[in-house]
Amino acid sequence: MIGSFKLKEFQNIVLSEGSVNLPDQVMETVQRANEFLRKFSKDKVIYGINTGFGPMAQYRINESDQVQLQYNLVRSHAQGMGNFLNEHQIRAVLLSRLNTLSLGKSGVNPEVIKQIQTFLNCKIHPAIQEHGGVGASGDLVQLAQLAQALIGEGKVIFEGEIRATKEVLNEQNISPLQLTLRDGLALINGTSSMTGIAALNAYYARRLVEWSVLTSSVLNELVEAFDDAFSNELNGAKRHSGQFKIASSMQEVLRTSTRIKDRHSHPFLNSIPEEEKFNRKVQEYYSLRCIPQIIGPVLDTLIHCETIIEQEINSVNDNPIVDLEKESVYHGGNFHGDYVSLEMDKLKIAVIRLSMLIDRQFNFLLNHRLNKTFPPFLNDKKLGLNFGFQGAQYAVTSTTAENQTLGYPMYLHSIPCNNDNQDIVSMGSNSALITAKVIDNTYEVLSLYIQAISHAMDLVNEEDSFSEKGKSIHNTIKELNGSFDSDLPINEKGATLIDYLKNNQPIEI
Repeated sequence: MIGSFKLKEFQNIVLSEGSVNLPDQVMETVQRANEFLRKFSKDKVIYGINTGFGPMAQYRINESDQVQLQYNLVRSHAQGMGNFLNEHQIRAVLLSRLNTLSLGKSGVNPEVIKQIQTFLNCKIHPAIQEHGGVGASGDLVQLAQLAQALIGEGKVIFEGEIRATKEVLNEQNISPLQLTLRDGLALINGTSSMTGIAALNAYYARRLVEWSVLTSSVLNELVEAFDDAFSNELNGAKRHSGQFKIASSMQEVLRTSTRIKDRHSHPFLNSIPEEEKFNRKVQEYYSLRCIPQIIGPVLDTLIHCETIIEQEINSVNDNPIVDLEKESVYHGGNFHGDYVSLEMDKLKIAVIRLSMLIDRQFNFLLNHRLNKTFPPFLNDKKLGLNFGFQGAQYAVTSTTAENQTLGYPMYLHSIPCNNDNQDIVSMGSNSALITAKVIDNTYEVLSLYIQAISHAMDLVNEEDSFSEKGKSIHNTIKELNGSFDSDLPINEKGATLIDYLKNNQPIEI
């Protein structure tokens, strides 16, 4: 709902490309705030209306130049570089900006709100580039590119093509937005780019957590591990909610499995063997046994991150702000992106940890000396002549290594700019974008690993002994990618598999 989005609702509108409707009450509040600001600023110095911007705020702007000031601001700051955001990211940025301006504390002309709504509902997406924002005074460069499209300039992505905005608006009979008062500043001065991208990052990170729990559970099935590692008794003894949730989810996945062994009734562990060295492992390697302890903090980090993003989506994050109740204007720094930047760095580190776990589990499956169950590299053909998953492991290892390199926090990379007016900045947009890259990398790693899991299940050749969830994902992988052939590339259908993994919920946590 506009003004008070739940994160899941926000994500659903973006990803389903649903329409956005603005309640009359919202428009009435926006109109009142605009009328108040127009009157209030007549005889007072208000930043961005009758002053310059940033370190130029000491310069008075004549009334005759105030509208041109807004256009100059947008045009001068639309200086993005690099790749364009994808269309779902752009929709998230649009919806985030629409929501904050709809709260009635920015003083914008209601036509600004209507134009953003029109762009969303017509699926006209401003061509916003990745590089340019430092995340204080908000995402100035990215949001300037958004504003540039609203006024009929720059470029948009429409029906999959990058085109001149003017052409698309003419075809759709949409008039360019006319800026007034402080509309340009209100459009570009805020955290909506980093916040929109962050909202999608949280969505895809949650899917990764769910898939990681499922694949980790099936890996335990493959080697017929003992059940106490994910028991309530063990995990309840440690006071972390995420750990207990992960353990409970594993229990639910494995409830229908006959391969997981009950330690307390297993004959191997209920009598002392005569031999000095046991053939069977007493407990598994950490990448199998410590799943609740490893993924638990990832889940807790994600949950806190989701809370912060939801709060930011529903916050007023520009400057100055209008308070209708007190009939005043307040100057400050709500545009500063520290909250989002820090959460994105934390989420990034947590997702990197997932990729490291997947890498180690993949290695366990391929190394016959470790798993003592499968042939080297899961190669069920002629050793030496055929190679199994040997080549795929290089991709997993190198991509995980890239993730580790990307792990350094952007939050610690503040560099002063803007004549030292912006002397400490959040780099929140960069943080969100690098987190998106790490998430995409982790899906690549997961897509290769889950094919290895499926092939290992083929090698066991006892499908009925696996959990219902395990059998389900096994069948899905075979439907999407076919059976594994030792020496044919498995990356050719990778995009289809990754799309499936990103957009399907395997289990609920």
